[in-house]
Amino acid sequence: MSRRRTLGTKKKLALLVSAAAVAGGGAFAMASTSNAAPTPKSAAESTVCQGLATALGNNQRFIDGQRANPDAQSEARIANREAVIEEIKRKQEASGCAVGESAQGSQTEQPAQNGGQQAGGGQQAGGGQQAAEPSQSASTGNPGGGAAASGQQVCNGSTVTLSGEGGAPAASSNQFPAGTKLKVTNLDNNKSTTVEVTSVSGSCVLLNNAAFEQVREPGKFLIRRAVIEKVG
Repeated sequence: MSRRRTLGTKKKLALLVSAAAVAGGGAFAMASTSNAAPTPKSAAESTVCQGLATALGNNQRFIDGQRANPDAQSEARIANREAVIEEIKRKQEASGCAVGESAQGSQTEQPAQNGGQQAGGGQQAGGGQQAAEPSQSASTGNPGGGAAASGQQVCNGSTVTLSGEGGAPAASSNQFPAGTKLKVTNLDNNKSTTVEVTSVSGSCVLLNNAAFEQVREPGKFLIRRAVIEKVG
C-alpha cells in the first residue's frame, strides 16, 4: 500500500508540473501576441491617415517646386516646410499611420499658359504676386486664379487638410496671393472659418493647425466635402 501511494504521489506531481509548463507556454504565447506592434494603417485604410498623408504630400510638393525654381527666400521656406513635415510624421506615428506616407490632394493644376508659376506656390522673389496673369477660367468659378470675384466659390472639387504650421488661424495657397481672404466651410459639420492667406503651399488652400481645428470633425485630418469662397 505504501508503495502504491508513493507512485501515485509522484504521478500527481508529474502531472502538475506538466500542466504548469503548458499553462506557462500559453501565457508566453499570449504575451508575445499582445506585445506585437500593430501594423501601421495606410491612407487607403483610414481617413485620419489619408489626411495626414495628403498634408505631407502637399508640403513635399511645395518643397519640390521651390527647389525647381529657387529664389532668395526659397531656403527659408524649405526649412520651414521640412519642419512641418517632421511634425506631420510625428502625428502619423501617434495616429497609428504609416510614417512618411505621402499623397496628393485632389487639386487642379494651373493651366500651362501661367508658365512662370512654381509647382509649389505662385510667388516670385520679392514680388509676392503670382508669376503670370490668371487664366480665363478664374472668372467663371473654376478652380485656380486669384482674380476670382469676392464671394465667388473657388477651388472646386478640392479636399482641404492642414499644413501643420502653428500660429493664429491662417491659410496658405498656390492660387491666391498673400492677403487674400478665404472662407472654408466643412459641409460634414457645417462649421466655417474665414482666414487670410499668409504664405504659399502646394495646394489651392491649406489651413494651418489653428484654422483647421475650427472646422474639423473630431479625429479627422481631411475635409472631403468643402466649400471654399473668396471673400476679400
